Amino acid sequence: MQFVPAKSILSPYTQENRWFACNYNMNLYRGCNHGCIYCDSRSNCYHVEDFDQVRSKQNALEILERELSTKKKKGVIGLGAMSDSYNPFEKKYQITRQALQLIDKYGFGVAIATKSNLITRDIDIFQRIQKHSPVLLKISITTADDQLSQTIEKHVVPSSKRFQAIQQLNQAGIFAGILMMPILPFIEDTDENILTIVELAHQNQTKFIYAGFGVTLRENQRTHFFKKLSQDFPHLREKYIQTYGNQYSCISPRAEHLYSLFNAKCKQHNIPYRMKEIIQAYTSPYKKEQLSFL
Repeated sequence: MQFVPAKSILSPYTQENRWFACNYNMNLYRGCNHGCIYCDSRSNCYHVEDFDQVRSKQNALEILERELSTKKKKGVIGLGAMSDSYNPFEKKYQITRQALQLIDKYGFGVAIATKSNLITRDIDIFQRIQKHSPVLLKISITTADDQLSQTIEKHVVPSSKRFQAIQQLNQAGIFAGILMMPILPFIEDTDENILTIVELAHQNQTKFIYAGFGVTLRENQRTHFFKKLSQDFPHLREKYIQTYGNQYSCISPRAEHLYSLFNAKCKQHNIPYRMKEIIQAYTSPYKKEQLSFL
């Protein structure tokens, strides 16, 4: 793994663009080797060359400690927006784990998005953090079919292991749930897939599901996605081109129907699925005087 220079680690979210009520965003790694065919982080606008090669930011922990120690405003730090903090190199280098220890030390909360079950390794730190600040763990699952997940997310553990990770996290008292996005049109946007994900989520004690029925495509990411379609779903490449052209937002033609189905199933199992409800659920145990979320 290469180490690249970095001047800063934390960046603030604007008031208008706060994903799951995070106050700060942090990416300890650049690039990702999960091999997901749909990853928007490949897009040119993010300026990550050789995206499949994972690199760590040099002196990331020293920079992070300096920034945390000087922040007057505490808050929730988001991880995983651009690259997965639990890539395979994390098992050896433990950069994410050490960063979480600093987050705990300086009294911040954390919200993590990942596709890896390695996140269960850090249950002990999450339990410490949540004694003083919110913890939100989001496991990405877009298909209930392990074989399909291994096709569209080549180097990620199969969906079944991610469901198991959610159960393990929630049994440990951590607020963990599912990011059910992107749902790829013509591949994953079936009634059976959506209903099965929600049912398995319920069986594995998920705290929430947040869904998006479509995929975003732009710049070189569109080229990469079409290349993968040609390899694994050759009958769909032309269908995508005819349906969406060069659109950025490629919403499933079945989105309205699927969202209605999804809503009803979540309500049946009393699973929060709206952003506002999820934020309220994971932040409500903490006093507003300590953190300003909304």
